Amino acid sequence: MTEIRFLPDNTVVAAKKGQTLLAAALKGGIPHTHACGGNARCSTCRVMVVDGMENCSDPTWKESRIVKKLGFSSAFRLACQTTVAGDVTVRRLVLDPADVALTDARDHAVPIGDEKDVAVLFCDIRNFTPLAETLLPYDVIHLLNRFHYDMATAINRHGGIVTVTMGDGLMALFGIGDDHADPALAVVQACRAALDMVASTDARRPELEAMYEGVYDIGVGIHCGRAIVGFLGNQSVVPTAIGDCVNVASRIEGANKQLDTRVLFSDDCYQRVAEFVEIGRTAGVALKGKTGTFNLYELTGMRGGGR
Repeated sequence: MTEIRFLPDNTVVAAKKGQTLLAAALKGGIPHTHACGGNARCSTCRVMVVDGMENCSDPTWKESRIVKKLGFSSAFRLACQTTVAGDVTVRRLVLDPADVALTDARDHAVPIGDEKDVAVLFCDIRNFTPLAETLLPYDVIHLLNRFHYDMATAINRHGGIVTVTMGDGLMALFGIGDDHADPALAVVQACRAALDMVASTDARRPELEAMYEGVYDIGVGIHCGRAIVGFLGNQSVVPTAIGDCVNVASRIEGANKQLDTRVLFSDDCYQRVAEFVEIGRTAGVALKGKTGTFNLYELTGMRGGGR
């Protein structure tokens, strides 16, 4: 008979041969959540294996289906499907009804939060306030809605997804859909999207001049690296990301004002895609809230067929 230690309860229970983690927990008096009744139709019974992964059974076809749908990392297992052949320590992740509401994935094809290598793009409108002050409220909202529509179209065209809209700005992620993709591809996609966003903005200038007697511009910042990607809020249907990578991308976008540029990306991005991009200005910049100097590059075009 093997022993299973459940955290955060710090309770040790004995498991019989062929008994699942869920069955052992329930028999041991641990209130282990299983919203679908332990039939691998949700993820609420999932655990993180802290120690003893080698003693866990291989995923069943039911668990593999959930893993593929929700994007589990290898550290997560479904307690209703996993048996053990030796001692293990696991951490329960869904502890109360509020957790169930936030994580029950029976009706939503959403990935579990995970750390991924991504490219992060921030975009903000320049010179919009003076223009907005001359317009009716309806026109302001219409312009912003059209801005977000045009920017999202360019981003989606190149494999990205808009994750946050912030009035006259937005954040987008590239590379979140494939854990095995070339990390450089996400940066290339982000760069191509940025150039399309600038081209789209330029194409609208004559129309804005004619209709509103004023125009606006955009600034775009791109950075890449590890970020925690997942869903925030119980109504969220779009993933977002948090982490230093995101913060740096936001600061890079802001540096466009200082350098009088439209698209800037980090040295980390440049090292991945130097052979694919055309650059203009380069500068060492101190970013707000960060220590040291960051080498930034102005993106002016793409090599080998362009966009």
